[in-house]
Amino acid sequence: MPAARVLAKFCKGCQLCISVCPKDVLELSKSLNEQGIHIAVVKVGAQCTGCLNCVQMCPDAAIEIAETP
Repeated sequence: MPAARVLAKFCKGCQLCISVCPKDVLELSKSLNEQGIHIAVVKVGAQCTGCLNCVQMCPDAAIEIAETP
């Protein structure tokens, strides 16, 4: 089963990944990071399909899709 992972140190909170996800897997964090940014995070219980839309859209290469057991 695929799973999205946001690389927090690269995310700038632009929300492009959120806008292209067909399964609504991503959302903005409720808290700010060290730079004062609400970064993208994976929703609890989200069902990623591994479509790669978010990976292709992210201008900062801040998202990975990995297979989980």
